[in-house]
Amino acid sequence: MSEDRHAQANALLGTAGTARTRLSSADSERASRRWWDADADQYHQTHADFLGVDSPGGEFVWCPEGLHEGDMHFLGEDLAGKRVLEIGCGSAPCARWLAGQGALPVGLDLSMGMLKRGLAAMARGGPRVPLVQAGAEALPFADASFDLACSAFGAVPFVADSALVMREVARVLRPGGRWVFSVNHPMRWIFPDDPGPAGLTASIPYFDRTPYVEVDADGAATYVEHHRTIGDRVREIVAAGLVLRDIVEPDWPEWLDREWGQWSPLRGELFPGTAIFVTEKPAEVGSAN
Repeated sequence: MSEDRHAQANALLGTAGTARTRLSSADSERASRRWWDADADQYHQTHADFLGVDSPGGEFVWCPEGLHEGDMHFLGEDLAGKRVLEIGCGSAPCARWLAGQGALPVGLDLSMGMLKRGLAAMARGGPRVPLVQAGAEALPFADASFDLACSAFGAVPFVADSALVMREVARVLRPGGRWVFSVNHPMRWIFPDDPGPAGLTASIPYFDRTPYVEVDADGAATYVEHHRTIGDRVREIVAAGLVLRDIVEPDWPEWLDREWGQWSPLRGELFPGTAIFVTEKPAEVGSAN
């Protein structure tokens, strides 16, 4: 991870180095909460415009390749009246955009720093949505509470037990509901986190699931990211009782010349940066969905 892109968070947390080590759910959650609180300001300085954070109605951008839900309709054509849970909502531009389409969204995120940025955006006008501070491995909602669930690079790559997240989402979805989430493409794990030529050489084993961890001088985790292969993701989805409908691997668009962290036109021309998983919870037998 580039130090320049996250200098403020690294300074606040005392990041001193990197490690490859297993972390529990509790340790991963603690590190992620502290990291996203510390990085919230600099993250938005870099990405708020692209994500539509400060636009009155928000925007729903799925990935650095710029896919927009208004064009893709991964969640369906008609969102009016649908109860939607956004997991890892950050400052909630996606949830606010959904509200503008007539949906009834709830945004959930671990970081109060990110949620406060969303509250500030809503205070300036546009749709208002309820925001909840909680982790994705224990969703604080009743069974079958939502028609849809979504996550645009939120939560899933940062939890120790993503299989549990899939089970939790399946639990809170009603039968026939859809769960769509985007993550960094698993094959990106094998390349250094660099948008330039140095990021074109495979050097990390794809099958090594040991998390990438940044640590302070005492060895405490300040940032964590967990790796799962494509097969892992599919197995976790199926084991949760969900049906996998599609895996979308966006091409890098010709019009997009900006870099986003490790995403760049150079790398995007050669291999995918994002994987979007479109899943559904089976309808009940005899249900008229």
